[in-house]
Amino acid sequence: MRRNLICGMDIGTTHVRVIVGELNTDGTISIVGVGTSPSNGLKKGVIVDLDKTVEAITDAVEEAERMVGSAIPSTFLGIIGSHVQLIDNRGVVAVAGADKEITEDDVERVLQAAKVIALPPDREIIDVIPREFIVDGYDGIYDPVGMIGVRLEVDAMVITGTITSLRNLYRCVERAGLEIEGTVLTSLANAEVALSRDELELGTVLVDIGGGTTEISVYQNGHLKNISVLPIGGDHITSDIAVGLKTTLQNAERLKLDHGIAAQHLAADDKTIELPQISGKKPRIVPVKELAMIIESRLVEILHIAAEELAEMGYQEPLPGGIVLTGGVSLTRGIVELAEQVLQSSVRVAQPGYVGVKSPIYSTAVGIIHYIQHTQMHNLKGFRGSRASIPGFFLKIKNWLLDMFD
Repeated sequence: MRRNLICGMDIGTTHVRVIVGELNTDGTISIVGVGTSPSNGLKKGVIVDLDKTVEAITDAVEEAERMVGSAIPSTFLGIIGSHVQLIDNRGVVAVAGADKEITEDDVERVLQAAKVIALPPDREIIDVIPREFIVDGYDGIYDPVGMIGVRLEVDAMVITGTITSLRNLYRCVERAGLEIEGTVLTSLANAEVALSRDELELGTVLVDIGGGTTEISVYQNGHLKNISVLPIGGDHITSDIAVGLKTTLQNAERLKLDHGIAAQHLAADDKTIELPQISGKKPRIVPVKELAMIIESRLVEILHIAAEELAEMGYQEPLPGGIVLTGGVSLTRGIVELAEQVLQSSVRVAQPGYVGVKSPIYSTAVGIIHYIQHTQMHNLKGFRGSRASIPGFFLKIKNWLLDMFD
């Protein structure tokens, strides 16, 4: 029996996560494979050890393959925004057909025209996202195919990245034995599963607090407006715990995950935890309040830096849609109340609505699958953006979806 499967890969600072989704005939997605592996080859979102990164990717893919029951030859890859720049640009073309009906070819030509920008030699275009199409001066058009017009324009967001970072990322995936079918900006992937249509339109800040980075994305009028990545995240909390409680990083990480609380006042006065000693001596008893105090201090700093970054972007006042948290650190108990207090805005934690992957740690990988389905299989009309320019791209992905699990 043929199965329409698509794979999303999130290579993070602390973990590599692989999600395989099955595209059902009714347009819904079922998650059929999940693979997770600790990642030791990245620091602050940047690859520092190719071999360790390849090993983590291989382990995560093999775990997902065991669940799916078949090999995964290719994947869509998430690209973190730390080396990414967003450039607003327009493309303009004349409609080619004699009857002046706009075709897919016209849309592809205008998107290619939007990619004509001067770039430094160390950067390349990752994607081109159309915000709106304009036909003979009439704007706000989502899909112009089939319309009649003489002049077709696109208001687009061009996503560029540093060549070195991208090539190292691609090399790791390819050395793990997978072909890269396309790339998706992690901010766009997260928004697919973390934000509602109303939040996208009203204006919402999406804050992804991962292990090594905190990614801030601002959405307004249904589109990504701005992005910034801070080189600080959950790993800094772990380091603070290790130093403050004089224990190993492994013990500190376990304490953070098992007993972490975002605010000291939420910890019970009489509750304690047993902390193994480094030298093998008798375990030490530590009040949960002491652990919470360490976590709260660092979380407040992360949130303050995020607020300052938003102000730098020009968002001093809270947006109507508030703030949505995702990423591993967003699981910390009490973080919503702390974030509301620090950021002076309504806050909630995102949760992908799928059995087995309801945690926000999976939002990027699940979001990649949604993004591909939403933007590139829309009405089965083919693929949008720069990925469409990859030779044989549509044919390759169609063949995989139809024949891979034949």
